[in-house]
Amino acid sequence: MDEKQTSASTDIVDIWAGGQDLPDWFITAMDVPREEAYIEVDGVKVHYFRWGKRGNPPLLLTHGFLAHARCFAFVAPFLAGEYDVIAYDLAGMGESEMIPDCDGEKRAQGMVLLAEALGLFSGPVKPRIIAHSFGSGVALTAMEQAGERFGGLIICDLMIMRPEKLMEHFQRGGGPPGSGKANRPTNIYPDYETARGRFILSPPQDAQAPFLLEYMAYHSMRQVASEEGDGWTWKFDPQVFARSENDQAKWLKAAQRIADLQHRQAIIYGEKSKLFDADSAAYIRELGGEHIPMIAVPEAEHHLMLDQPLALVAALRSVLAVWASNDS
Repeated sequence: MDEKQTSASTDIVDIWAGGQDLPDWFITAMDVPREEAYIEVDGVKVHYFRWGKRGNPPLLLTHGFLAHARCFAFVAPFLAGEYDVIAYDLAGMGESEMIPDCDGEKRAQGMVLLAEALGLFSGPVKPRIIAHSFGSGVALTAMEQAGERFGGLIICDLMIMRPEKLMEHFQRGGGPPGSGKANRPTNIYPDYETARGRFILSPPQDAQAPFLLEYMAYHSMRQVASEEGDGWTWKFDPQVFARSENDQAKWLKAAQRIADLQHRQAIIYGEKSKLFDADSAAYIRELGGEHIPMIAVPEAEHHLMLDQPLALVAALRSVLAVWASNDS
């Protein structure tokens, strides 16, 4: 395991800030010390960051489709005072290696094995999971596999719709992330500016904190050398687009799976999200999930951490504080 203790202040450079003034809260957050490391889990290298003090209640964080652990780099520091916080790259995304023949079940198994490898199950407090979008689907399956080993799951804006609305969404081309595109080539762009021009959010939206979008875009790409010369390309492995029939079925049943899960949950979503809205919350309650707290973040869309990062922090702190109070 290659591990280093550092602050993230070196991440702040002009190209990621887009020439904007960076707010004090962001600079303060990025100055909080963190570890960056790789660990081998079931023969596959996993990249992660770690904040806070080991021995504190553990939190395990993961991201959405084609994103990476740095989407929590400016959120996790606000949790680090009370918790041992780990954010990791899902297989084939960010800087984590791809799992052979990967599917949703293997991704979930990988989450459980990672928590085990990092010693998160060895303390007196069970680790809580915080996951965004696609990562919430992974975490939901992990809770179905080994929920008794975790202290709860906070789902952040997972795509949930009534069946008829979901089918309409699919017909408009908004299906589950990446279906049927596993063999497409990875483009190489001649320079960073050209590559940056191809970076968009899904579903499309304007980021209310543009400097955070620049930060995420920069860390979504890497420099490469090719036969045609040096260039820039995406960090993700094209195989992340592969989907099994079982994966598709799980997406269609996500609302019922949430309602049926016999472990502690909470849902945080963007009040203006296109993938989870007040009707999504009502649908889960109708299916039997009326016991699950669901918190709408004002003015946020799907990408909560790029729209209202401090409001997201406040919501996370609130849920975690209630859980801690109930455990005491």
